[in-house]
Amino acid sequence: MSIVNLCGFNTDPFQFLMKRRIHQCKKKEKWKRNHHSLISNHLFLFLLFVAIQSVSAKWDGTIVTQGDYESLQAVKHDLIDPKGFLRSWNDSVSACSGGWAGIKCAQGQVIVIQLPWKGFGGRISEKIGQLQALRKLSLHDNYLTGTIPTSLGFLPNLRGVQLFNNRLSGNIPPSIGSCPLLQTIDFSNNKLNGIVPYTLANTTKLYYVNLSFNGLSGPVPVSFTKSPALTFLALQYNNFTGPIPVSLAKLSNLQEISLGHNQINGTIPTEIGSLSKLQTLDVSDNDLTGTIPASLGNISSLTKLDLSENSLSGEIPNSISGLANLKFLNVSYNNLSGAVPILLLRKFNSTSFMGNLELCGYSASTPCPSPPPSISPTSPAGLGHRRRKLSTKDIVLIAAGSLLAVLLLLCCILLCCLIRKRSASKSKGTQAGTARAATTEKGVAAMGPEVESGGETGGKLVHFDGPLTFTADDLLCATAEIMGKSTYGTVYKATLEDGSEVAVKRLREKIARNPREFEVEVNLLGKIRHPNLLALRAYYLGPKGEKLLVFDYMPKGSLTTFLHARGPDMPIDWPTRMNIAIGAARGLSYFHHNESMVHGNLTSSNILLDEQTNSKIADYGLSRLMTTAVNSNVIATAAALGYRAPELSKLKKANTKTDVYSLGVIILELLTGKSPGEAMHGVDLPQWVASIVKEEWTNEVFDVELMRDASTTGDELLNTLKLALHCVDPSPAARPEVQQVLQQLEEIKLEFASSSGDDSGAGVSGSGDGAAVAAPTN
Repeated sequence: MSIVNLCGFNTDPFQFLMKRRIHQCKKKEKWKRNHHSLISNHLFLFLLFVAIQSVSAKWDGTIVTQGDYESLQAVKHDLIDPKGFLRSWNDSVSACSGGWAGIKCAQGQVIVIQLPWKGFGGRISEKIGQLQALRKLSLHDNYLTGTIPTSLGFLPNLRGVQLFNNRLSGNIPPSIGSCPLLQTIDFSNNKLNGIVPYTLANTTKLYYVNLSFNGLSGPVPVSFTKSPALTFLALQYNNFTGPIPVSLAKLSNLQEISLGHNQINGTIPTEIGSLSKLQTLDVSDNDLTGTIPASLGNISSLTKLDLSENSLSGEIPNSISGLANLKFLNVSYNNLSGAVPILLLRKFNSTSFMGNLELCGYSASTPCPSPPPSISPTSPAGLGHRRRKLSTKDIVLIAAGSLLAVLLLLCCILLCCLIRKRSASKSKGTQAGTARAATTEKGVAAMGPEVESGGETGGKLVHFDGPLTFTADDLLCATAEIMGKSTYGTVYKATLEDGSEVAVKRLREKIARNPREFEVEVNLLGKIRHPNLLALRAYYLGPKGEKLLVFDYMPKGSLTTFLHARGPDMPIDWPTRMNIAIGAARGLSYFHHNESMVHGNLTSSNILLDEQTNSKIADYGLSRLMTTAVNSNVIATAAALGYRAPELSKLKKANTKTDVYSLGVIILELLTGKSPGEAMHGVDLPQWVASIVKEEWTNEVFDVELMRDASTTGDELLNTLKLALHCVDPSPAARPEVQQVLQQLEEIKLEFASSSGDDSGAGVSGSGDGAAVAAPTN
């Protein structure tokens, strides 16, 4: 059999070979005519057989059923597709062979429709209910309007519906509760209204429900207690009323309850304390009354507790202090009273407790009153006897005692003078020793020639809350080593005399705003506390304009070093990288939403890692301390490093969407293992990734280390890649807000942790990796 005959073979198994393979075949035919001795027909037959086997592994050869074909055509008809993603939805033959974007099939029936971030408008057709084998519907992050199709309730195999971040309106159809295998529902960030139908929780397999950021009303559905597998319940930012159902305590698998920003009243059920797996409890900004249940201290897994902006009263239970995993606590703006437990004061700053008029002890301006002195019952004033006249002996004793007191006072004064003289002498010796050591082992005192080593020269040290206490002398005489330099200044690792370590940033001269404005802004930054933001612990203003900022020291350094400066025997697995991304998104979300500030210089070099590899964003808010000229230089530096959003070349002023762009670059950095500062074929990292995706070689994007576990993490990697590309979209309006990025990262992590093996059974066919990822258009 000749090669010409093979290229023209027209039986079913061959007509679906990819065009590139046919093109290669024709090239080889011409090549063989010129080089007869270089390849044999048998070898080519073998290669072609391998190609057929490869295609067959992804497609079972079954053409889509007529009913499913007609349903998909109806779905296409009702969607507005400005970017032409659905041009491939034409002939029925290629629907299940990978030719139709976002479609996966099994045995000729559609089981997955996955088309997020495509810019679709229009509505979802009711004909979608005819896809009887459909398991997953994912149309999130589009511009869909209209209502959620009632016909979704007619799908017996439906397991997941992701319609978040659209413009859907109307009520949630009660029929959706008729899907017996339903596991995940995410209708968040739409315009839905009405009550949540009690039938929604009819399925016993439901484990994830997110209805947040809508206009839903009525009571919190008690019917959710019918879903024993429920793990995640997010109902925040709606108009729910009534009490928190006590029956939620029966859902032993719950890990998150988010009910914040509603109109919920009543008390916090004591029974909530029995939820041993609960990690997040958020009931902020409601109308809750009563006391904080002491039983909450029984939830050892709790990491976030937000009870702020309610009308809670009484004291903060001491049991809350025993929550070792608690990373976020907010009880501000209630009617709480009494003293804040000491262990909580050591862990959280004043912003967690402010706004409670009768609460004390959480800041210098809210001291707890001292107990009144006790009055002895045998006080002379209460004896009722007549005073006797002093004798000569009494007068002598009084005089002697007075003389002794005067002598004792003189001795104390002399002793104090002696101690002060010795201290001054020792200080001079220390200054001389520090100056001598500057040429070999630089100290913080040697950061500049004008820094004094004591507090008597007029320097000012301001402390914020933190585990360490030190004086200006301690700080200025500490030994230090340079950790890095930036546009803002130089960062040192400083070791104090007692062995404690801090990070000190010495700001460059003449880059900061005037002293008064500087102090106002730095005092605001010093109050910001979040587990994923590097805490500013103190600052020092020297007599000649020196400015030092003191932070916690992070032993694992920056993400840049952690990712790019490690040895070949130190791999970083995907769960670690995912946790770093989530931590960075969580810190940035808090900074944007709670502090209403913009970072403006987010790079992997200012994401630091603690000993548990938790993310800590550094350099936040520093732009508020600097002049406009310096901030322009910082933006230019970010561009050179590959983190600057393209619109900043004209705007010159950062905003939340430029921060999201930088975060997207960092997520791509974690996925690819490549540094954004290294040009790849003349383009930056986002452009390089987009070009690879468009060529349908998505797997080439990921770090080789991550591909070792691709069989178990492949979908998670792919979904994270989609999200990162969404963040680095050239159009700022198309980028999500950081709160949405955080939500989707957590959903990706939770979905694949909880539903691995969900698609077991019939073989899956459909579009390849490249077709599943939409690269942003430049």
